[in-house]
Amino acid sequence: MSSGIAAFLQSTGYVNLTWQQAVMIAIGCLLLYLAIVKKYEPLLLLPIAFGAILTNLPLAELMAPPAGDASPGGLLYYLYQGTRLGIYPPLIFLGIGAMTDFGPLLANPKTFLLGAAAQFGIFGTFFGAVVLGFTPAQAGAIGIIGGADGPTAIFTASRLAPEFLGPIAIAAYSYMALVPIIQPPIMRALTSASERSIVMEQMRAVSRRERILFPIVVVILMGLFIPAAAPLLGSLMLGNLFREAAVVERLSNAAQNELINIITIFLGITVGATAKAERFLTSETILIIALGLAAFAVGTATGVLLGKIMCALTRGKVNPLIGAAGVSAVPMAARVAQSVGRKENPANFLLMHAMGPNVAGVIGSAIAAGVLIALLE
Repeated sequence: MSSGIAAFLQSTGYVNLTWQQAVMIAIGCLLLYLAIVKKYEPLLLLPIAFGAILTNLPLAELMAPPAGDASPGGLLYYLYQGTRLGIYPPLIFLGIGAMTDFGPLLANPKTFLLGAAAQFGIFGTFFGAVVLGFTPAQAGAIGIIGGADGPTAIFTASRLAPEFLGPIAIAAYSYMALVPIIQPPIMRALTSASERSIVMEQMRAVSRRERILFPIVVVILMGLFIPAAAPLLGSLMLGNLFREAAVVERLSNAAQNELINIITIFLGITVGATAKAERFLTSETILIIALGLAAFAVGTATGVLLGKIMCALTRGKVNPLIGAAGVSAVPMAARVAQSVGRKENPANFLLMHAMGPNVAGVIGSAIAAGVLIALLE
């Protein structure tokens, strides 16, 4: 009897739990707290956090690959193949495209420059990572974190540095979720109170013809110029065409709801499941996360600085805060620009103006990913 009890105890996770696994479970619980209590992008953080907890449960082997007849493999291992093979990110982009209104960008095309400026963090961090000893391909995958676009980061890492897919994906999604914490101090440090108080003029109306032509023109021009970006840009623009054509409402609704919700669950939980203690708690992973934060901070700063230049050139017609929305964390970054502007001037409504550079950032990060893949793969 006692030997049976001893054997049972040896089969439990309590006996086999390592301190590294305990740390990762604690980190997962912290992320759950941020998602549920603080409401920091719970759609992202909650499944990621739960996946991190599941993958670090001793003996559960949810991410174990199949081992012939001995083991069929863990559930999350099979779901993870959509992440590893770069299938989920384009499907996420299809849903994002169906939910995105490119009207603010079309109404004020110069905000495309703000979206482009925010990508500087990607390429600046690329050179920094190379200096620190990463290979060019690894540096490109790390730099893309600066776009604050989880699907793009996963797609790029799966092509350039699959060995770092886990920490890169977790860093990208974590920084997307923590936009309301990371961006405001940078925005306030680089702008004056008077600049933050600027009220921008109402945007012009955008015709239906413009809205329909935009995704078609973009996918043709950019698809020919940077074929490696076609999976992401093509999916994004197809989703947007579903929305703007107004003749395939069922497809548009499916992309906006059922499809993106299901893929978000699969992507989030499998991204979290890559955070196994033995691979995550390493000096390389910590360095990758630090570089990702630097990339995101630099991207935010360059967007704001270009906003300040545009403010000066237009004699105060552009609020520099909208430049911070050039990172492609949609719509979180635009909401942060609105929030910071409203705190300075309660009559300020920057959300739609910030959505211009915000959606430009989505396009910009996809193009940057295509450039990096074309040059480094």
